[in-house]
Amino acid sequence: MQIVAEPFPHRDNLSDALVNEVRNRILDGRLPAGERINEVHLSRALGVSRTPLREALNRLTQEGALLNRPRVGYSVRPLTSEEFEQVYDIRPLLDPEALKLAGIPSSEQLKRLRALNARVEQARDADIAIALDDEWHLELIAGCPNKVLIELIEQMIRRTRRYEIALMRERRSVLRAGLDHRAILKALEQRDLARACKALKNNLQTGKAPIAAWLKEREGKAHGR
Repeated sequence: MQIVAEPFPHRDNLSDALVNEVRNRILDGRLPAGERINEVHLSRALGVSRTPLREALNRLTQEGALLNRPRVGYSVRPLTSEEFEQVYDIRPLLDPEALKLAGIPSSEQLKRLRALNARVEQARDADIAIALDDEWHLELIAGCPNKVLIELIEQMIRRTRRYEIALMRERRSVLRAGLDHRAILKALEQRDLARACKALKNNLQTGKAPIAAWLKEREGKAHGR
């Protein structure tokens, strides 16, 4: 596949920007499933050196978006309904348990969560929206004493990000996330931890149906249906 050179906007955090750009190229088909990543061509197309690009590709490999095989290099892993169904139901189990262990947040933490959610609701860029949403959820459970549980949640965040970024391209999904967060915060402000955990589980489940529908349509197009 020939990569057409496009000016790449240099941002303060080049690695984050490259991760977002390559992930979006995978989502919109510019880097199709099974495509081998030619680092030389891609670095030229993006106007960056191979060092930050390699860092970004390694991060995408950790997310599960790419495969990295010895003597072959990086290639694009397909987005599949099968993988999505296997991974997406895990966080609705993990996050509420982490919140239960963390307990009611302090007034200062609630203040940070409200401020973060305001930024989520104002986000117009999908990459920014998903990054803020992830930050919000990790702040919510920051007080959880089980660090292994936190690590598992962070791992699942990375694993599902390439699916959720498609969801956050829809403005209504961003607004829905903000409303869900408000429901969680309201329960916490009323010191109702059980209701907050239930609202958190609901929040983590609401994205499943639209993402599944998007995947079904995407797979249908790939097979000419």
